[in-house]
Amino acid sequence: MPAPASGRPKVELRGISLRYFGLEGETEAIKDVSFSIAPGEFAAIIGPSGCGKSTLLQIIGTLDRPSSGRVLLGDCDLGKLDEPRLAEFRSRKVGFVFQDHHLLPQCNVLENVLLPALAAGAVDAAAIDRARLLLDKVGLSGRLDHLPAELSGGERQRAAIARALVNRPELLLADEPTGNLDRTTAATVARLLLDLQAQERTMLIVVTHSLELAGLLNRRLELSGGRLSQLAAV
Repeated sequence: MPAPASGRPKVELRGISLRYFGLEGETEAIKDVSFSIAPGEFAAIIGPSGCGKSTLLQIIGTLDRPSSGRVLLGDCDLGKLDEPRLAEFRSRKVGFVFQDHHLLPQCNVLENVLLPALAAGAVDAAAIDRARLLLDKVGLSGRLDHLPAELSGGERQRAAIARALVNRPELLLADEPTGNLDRTTAATVARLLLDLQAQERTMLIVVTHSLELAGLLNRRLELSGGRLSQLAAV
Protein backbone atom coordinates (compact mmCIF):
# COMPACT_ATOMS: atom_id res chain seq x y z
CA MET A 1 0.00 0.00 0.00
CA PRO A 2 1.47 3.37 -0.94
CA ALA A 3 1.98 5.94 1.79
CA PRO A 4 -0.86 8.47 1.97
CA ALA A 5 -0.17 11.87 0.48
CA SER A 6 -0.21 14.57 3.12
CA GLY A 7 -2.33 17.70 3.18
CA ARG A 8 -5.23 16.36 1.11
CA PRO A 9 -8.58 15.09 2.43
CA LYS A 10 -9.71 11.49 2.34
CA VAL A 11 -13.00 10.16 0.97
CA GLU A 12 -15.21 8.43 3.50
CA LEU A 13 -18.49 6.53 3.20
CA ARG A 14 -20.59 6.25 6.35
CA GLY A 15 -23.54 3.87 6.46
CA ILE A 16 -24.41 4.10 2.77
CA SER A 17 -27.61 2.27 1.80
CA LEU A 18 -29.63 2.33 -1.40
CA ARG A 19 -33.22 1.15 -1.62
CA TYR A 20 -35.55 1.09 -4.59
CA PHE A 21 -39.06 -0.11 -5.30
CA GLY A 22 -39.89 -2.66 -7.98
CA LEU A 23 -42.60 -5.15 -8.83
CA GLU A 24 -41.67 -7.21 -5.80
CA GLY A 25 -41.66 -4.27 -3.41
CA GLU A 26 -38.69 -2.65 -1.75
CA THR A 27 -35.17 -3.92 -2.47
CA GLU A 28 -32.08 -2.83 -0.55
CA ALA A 29 -29.33 -3.02 -3.15
CA ILE A 30 -26.60 -1.56 -0.92
CA LYS A 31 -26.68 -2.15 2.83
CA ASP A 32 -24.89 0.01 5.38
CA VAL A 33 -21.59 0.32 3.50
CA SER A 34 -18.77 2.17 5.25
CA PHE A 35 -15.14 2.56 4.19
CA SER A 36 -12.58 5.25 3.53
CA ILE A 37 -9.68 5.84 1.18
CA ALA A 38 -6.84 8.31 1.70
CA PRO A 39 -4.81 10.29 -0.83
CA GLY A 40 -2.27 8.08 -2.58
CA GLU A 41 -4.19 4.88 -1.78
CA PHE A 42 -5.95 2.54 -4.20
CA ALA A 43 -8.56 -0.17 -3.84
CA ALA A 44 -10.48 -2.65 -5.96
CA ILE A 45 -14.14 -3.47 -5.44
CA ILE A 46 -15.04 -6.89 -6.81
CA GLY A 47 -18.21 -8.93 -6.92
CA PRO A 48 -20.58 -10.70 -9.30
CA SER A 49 -22.36 -8.92 -12.13
CA GLY A 50 -25.43 -7.05 -10.96
CA CYS A 51 -24.36 -6.86 -7.31
CA GLY A 52 -24.30 -3.05 -7.27
CA LYS A 53 -20.58 -2.31 -7.77
CA SER A 54 -21.15 0.31 -10.45
CA THR A 55 -23.99 1.85 -8.47
CA LEU A 56 -21.75 2.18 -5.42
CA LEU A 57 -19.07 3.83 -7.56
CA GLN A 58 -21.63 6.30 -8.89
CA ILE A 59 -22.64 7.15 -5.32
CA ILE A 60 -18.99 7.75 -4.40
CA GLY A 61 -18.64 10.03 -7.44
CA THR A 62 -21.94 11.82 -6.64
CA LEU A 63 -23.55 10.70 -9.91
CA ASP A 64 -26.21 9.02 -7.76
CA ARG A 65 -27.52 9.73 -4.27
CA PRO A 66 -27.92 7.08 -1.56
CA SER A 67 -31.17 6.47 0.28
CA SER A 68 -29.31 6.99 3.55
CA GLY A 69 -25.77 7.53 4.75
CA ARG A 70 -23.10 10.12 4.00
CA VAL A 71 -20.27 10.59 1.50
CA LEU A 72 -17.59 12.93 2.79
CA LEU A 73 -14.51 14.53 1.28
CA GLY A 74 -12.61 15.58 4.37
CA ASP A 75 -15.13 17.55 6.46
CA CYS A 76 -17.39 18.29 3.48
CA ASP A 77 -20.65 16.31 3.40
CA LEU A 78 -21.23 15.96 -0.36
CA GLY A 79 -24.89 15.08 0.17
CA LYS A 80 -25.52 18.62 1.37
CA LEU A 81 -24.26 20.25 -1.81
CA ASP A 82 -26.77 21.52 -4.37
CA GLU A 83 -26.51 20.33 -7.97
CA PRO A 84 -24.39 23.24 -9.27
CA ARG A 85 -21.82 22.68 -6.50
CA LEU A 86 -21.94 18.92 -7.05
CA ALA A 87 -21.25 19.47 -10.76
CA GLU A 88 -18.28 21.66 -9.83
CA PHE A 89 -17.05 18.98 -7.40
CA ARG A 90 -17.22 16.29 -10.09
CA SER A 91 -15.50 18.52 -12.62
CA ARG A 92 -12.62 19.58 -10.39
CA LYS A 93 -12.17 16.75 -7.90
CA VAL A 94 -13.18 13.51 -9.65
CA GLY A 95 -11.91 11.71 -12.73
CA PHE A 96 -14.01 8.94 -14.28
CA VAL A 97 -12.88 6.03 -16.46
CA PHE A 98 -15.67 3.82 -17.79
CA GLN A 99 -15.75 0.43 -19.49
CA ASP A 100 -16.76 2.22 -22.68
CA HIS A 101 -14.35 5.09 -23.27
CA HIS A 102 -17.12 7.64 -24.03
CA LEU A 103 -14.88 9.67 -26.32
CA LEU A 104 -16.73 12.12 -28.55
CA PRO A 105 -16.46 10.76 -32.11
CA GLN A 106 -16.32 14.21 -33.74
CA CYS A 107 -13.40 15.39 -31.58
CA ASN A 108 -9.79 14.41 -32.00
CA VAL A 109 -7.74 12.85 -29.21
CA LEU A 110 -6.36 16.12 -27.82
CA GLU A 111 -9.79 17.76 -27.87
CA ASN A 112 -11.33 14.78 -26.06
CA VAL A 113 -8.71 14.91 -23.32
CA LEU A 114 -9.32 18.65 -22.87
CA LEU A 115 -13.10 18.25 -22.36
CA PRO A 116 -12.97 18.23 -18.53
CA ALA A 117 -10.84 21.39 -18.60
CA LEU A 118 -13.42 22.97 -20.93
CA ALA A 119 -16.22 22.03 -18.50
CA ALA A 120 -14.24 23.66 -15.69
CA GLY A 121 -13.72 26.78 -17.79
CA ALA A 122 -9.96 26.43 -17.83
CA VAL A 123 -8.77 25.60 -21.35
CA ASP A 124 -5.61 27.68 -21.42
CA ALA A 125 -2.01 27.06 -22.40
CA ALA A 126 -1.36 25.24 -19.11
CA ALA A 127 -4.29 22.87 -19.70
CA ILE A 128 -3.14 22.14 -23.24
CA ASP A 129 0.38 21.45 -22.00
CA ARG A 130 -1.04 19.17 -19.31
CA ALA A 131 -3.12 17.26 -21.88
CA ARG A 132 -0.13 16.83 -24.18
CA LEU A 133 2.01 15.61 -21.27
CA LEU A 134 -0.58 13.01 -20.25
CA LEU A 135 -1.00 11.83 -23.83
CA ASP A 136 2.75 11.42 -24.05
CA LYS A 137 2.69 9.36 -20.83
CA VAL A 138 0.01 7.04 -22.23
CA GLY A 139 1.88 6.64 -25.51
CA LEU A 140 -0.40 8.71 -27.72
CA SER A 141 1.78 11.73 -28.47
CA GLY A 142 1.71 10.79 -32.15
CA ARG A 143 -2.09 10.47 -32.27
CA LEU A 144 -3.23 13.91 -31.07
CA ASP A 145 -5.09 14.76 -34.28
CA HIS A 146 -6.69 11.34 -34.76
CA LEU A 147 -10.40 10.73 -34.24
CA PRO A 148 -11.51 7.93 -31.89
CA ALA A 149 -12.58 5.79 -34.86
CA GLU A 150 -8.96 5.79 -36.01
CA LEU A 151 -7.70 4.33 -32.72
CA SER A 152 -7.60 0.78 -31.40
CA GLY A 153 -9.65 -0.17 -28.34
CA GLY A 154 -6.62 0.04 -26.10
CA GLU A 155 -5.66 3.44 -27.49
CA ARG A 156 -9.16 4.78 -26.90
CA GLN A 157 -9.07 3.61 -23.28
CA ARG A 158 -5.63 5.15 -22.79
CA ALA A 159 -7.01 8.45 -24.09
CA ALA A 160 -9.90 8.11 -21.64
CA ILE A 161 -7.43 7.68 -18.75
CA ALA A 162 -5.56 10.82 -19.83
CA ARG A 163 -8.86 12.70 -19.99
CA ALA A 164 -9.77 11.56 -16.47
CA LEU A 165 -6.51 12.96 -15.10
CA VAL A 166 -6.31 16.25 -16.99
CA ASN A 167 -7.85 18.34 -14.17
CA ARG A 168 -5.59 16.73 -11.51
CA PRO A 169 -8.50 15.09 -9.67
CA GLU A 170 -8.18 14.05 -6.05
CA LEU A 171 -10.29 10.96 -6.71
CA LEU A 172 -10.08 8.65 -9.74
CA LEU A 173 -12.98 6.22 -10.24
CA ALA A 174 -12.64 3.42 -12.80
CA ASP A 175 -15.64 1.24 -13.68
CA GLU A 176 -14.53 -1.97 -15.44
CA PRO A 177 -11.75 -0.06 -17.24
CA THR A 178 -10.44 -3.19 -18.96
CA GLY A 179 -13.79 -4.94 -19.50
CA ASN A 180 -13.93 -4.41 -23.28
CA LEU A 181 -10.29 -5.25 -23.97
CA ASP A 182 -8.49 -8.45 -24.86
CA ARG A 183 -6.31 -9.96 -22.15
CA THR A 184 -2.99 -8.57 -23.35
CA THR A 185 -4.33 -5.06 -23.93
CA ALA A 186 -6.20 -5.19 -20.62
CA ALA A 187 -2.97 -5.95 -18.76
CA THR A 188 -1.21 -3.03 -20.46
CA VAL A 189 -4.02 -0.58 -19.66
CA ALA A 190 -4.26 -1.82 -16.05
CA ARG A 191 -0.56 -1.30 -15.44
CA LEU A 192 -0.71 2.14 -17.05
CA LEU A 193 -3.63 3.13 -14.83
CA LEU A 194 -1.74 2.14 -11.70
CA ASP A 195 1.50 3.77 -12.83
CA LEU A 196 -0.28 7.07 -13.47
CA GLN A 197 -2.12 6.82 -10.15
CA ALA A 198 1.21 6.46 -8.38
CA GLN A 199 2.67 9.45 -10.24
CA GLU A 200 -0.35 11.67 -9.64
CA ARG A 201 -0.83 10.57 -5.97
CA THR A 202 -4.58 10.47 -6.44
CA MET A 203 -7.06 8.19 -4.70
CA LEU A 204 -8.08 5.33 -7.00
CA ILE A 205 -11.10 3.05 -6.71
CA VAL A 206 -11.52 0.39 -9.39
CA VAL A 207 -14.70 -1.63 -9.82
CA THR A 208 -13.98 -4.83 -11.69
CA HIS A 209 -14.92 -8.48 -12.14
CA SER A 210 -11.38 -9.14 -13.40
CA LEU A 211 -9.35 -11.03 -10.81
CA GLU A 212 -6.20 -10.17 -12.78
CA LEU A 213 -6.84 -6.44 -12.39
CA ALA A 214 -7.95 -6.75 -8.77
CA GLY A 215 -4.81 -8.74 -8.02
CA LEU A 216 -2.67 -5.72 -8.92
CA LEU A 217 -4.16 -3.74 -6.03
CA ASN A 218 -3.16 -4.54 -2.47
CA ARG A 219 -6.51 -3.51 -1.02
CA ARG A 220 -9.49 -5.51 -2.23
CA LEU A 221 -13.10 -5.27 -1.12
CA GLU A 222 -15.99 -7.51 -2.11
CA LEU A 223 -19.58 -6.39 -2.54
CA SER A 224 -21.94 -9.31 -1.97
CA GLY A 225 -25.57 -9.28 -0.91
CA GLY A 226 -25.37 -5.51 -0.74
CA ARG A 227 -22.63 -5.55 1.91
CA LEU A 228 -18.98 -4.58 1.49
CA SER A 229 -16.27 -6.65 3.16
CA GLN A 230 -12.49 -6.36 3.23
CA LEU A 231 -10.60 -9.26 1.67
CA ALA A 232 -7.21 -10.46 2.84
CA ALA A 233 -4.26 -8.53 1.41
CA VAL A 234 -2.45 -10.22 -1.47
